[in-house]
Amino acid sequence: MDNLQLARAMFGTTMGFHIIFATLGVGLPLMILGAEILYHWKKDRDYHIMAQRWTKGFAVLLGVAIPSGTIAGVQLSLLWPGFMEVVGKVIALPFQIEIFAFLLEALFMSIYVYAADRLSPGMRILSVSLVALGALASAVLITNVHAFEGTPAGFRIENGQVVDVDPWAGFFNPSFAVTAVHVGLSAYMTGAFAIASVAAYKMLKHRRGDREFAFHRKALMMSLAIGGLFSLGTALNGHESAQALHEHQPEKLAAAEGLFETQAYAPLAIGGFTDEATQSVKYGIEVPWALSFLAGNRFDEVVKGLNDFPREYWPPLYIHTLFNGMVGIGSLLILLSIAGFVWRHLMKREGFPRWLMWLFIASGPLAMIGIEFGWIFACTGRQPWVLYRTMLTADSVTQSENIGLLFVLFVSIYLLLGIATVVVLRHYFKRHPLKKELDKGGTFGS
Repeated sequence: MDNLQLARAMFGTTMGFHIIFATLGVGLPLMILGAEILYHWKKDRDYHIMAQRWTKGFAVLLGVAIPSGTIAGVQLSLLWPGFMEVVGKVIALPFQIEIFAFLLEALFMSIYVYAADRLSPGMRILSVSLVALGALASAVLITNVHAFEGTPAGFRIENGQVVDVDPWAGFFNPSFAVTAVHVGLSAYMTGAFAIASVAAYKMLKHRRGDREFAFHRKALMMSLAIGGLFSLGTALNGHESAQALHEHQPEKLAAAEGLFETQAYAPLAIGGFTDEATQSVKYGIEVPWALSFLAGNRFDEVVKGLNDFPREYWPPLYIHTLFNGMVGIGSLLILLSIAGFVWRHLMKREGFPRWLMWLFIASGPLAMIGIEFGWIFACTGRQPWVLYRTMLTADSVTQSENIGLLFVLFVSIYLLLGIATVVVLRHYFKRHPLKKELDKGGTFGS
């Protein structure tokens, strides 16, 4: 591979690894906050134990998110010097503010973990709320740089120089709001279904009359409620995202739907794969007029096709598959949440069918796969631009050699971090079994 391919592969691998921990780092604090609120509202100590145990897991994941995020920051400067020159002059503001967001998260995380048993209920909830706020702010600020790549604003490049810089215009670029909302909703959805997976798996290992079974059923129902709510929110936000693509990155929307010819009443292609030779989506199901409505809230909206753009500026056509995978997973998660609610509350059943339990177990990994699909779609769908219609990715990449060696070294670090995370989590929860926590009541600091 040449320098450009190696640099993209290395940074893509870094982000693919980091986004797992970053997403859970945003989603889990909301679950902890939900458990704390339910504990003080219902006076049910099970929710207190949930908050305690999830906090321990969150602390371990945060310990991996920090170094992997640092590596991503180093690689930005190492691999993309052309892009970082613009970042330093225009969009450094989110990076600077993110430091304070992380300090907020770390400070109140420490207070909650080490002093929770000495805080009033209101202060405990406030502490977790500020942890969740700091985590969300960090994610939004960092992701705003990605939004800026898709809709660059607040500067011009003239004779190779960055001029007319307006940092706030760059910060509040046209994609800021829709991207910020999407990051938060999808992270909360993923955090909830990660908990649902564990709870469902543990339920299968206990009999219905067991104390542990009832505990994990509460965790599962809470997760399905929160996960379903934010899955629906993510779907609604996806409609706004499609409209933003239609306005600002029309070739990306066209590639996502395999649309080659500009047309009104454009159909929405579900499934299949894009075939350039026939300029169609093979084996897909077309929903008439739906893409036009998705893009402009009207069936006669004219949607631009790929043939309206130079071939060298087309995104990779496989992003249609990524887009469909992301949407398909989100739809399934909504259905699972509805199924759990209907079975437990409307049909008044104590347990769930085994096939449904296995779907609940799969929901967490599926949510994370959806996040990975969405991230790859967002970044790859912008190619060949690092700054859309402003700077080509090839013009930003480093000319240094030995990227291949660095790639191997960084992948080795990720493998080590991933294995260490699994070992630490397994070791901790084996030493602190749930039954022991239930018997003694589960207090912080024990």
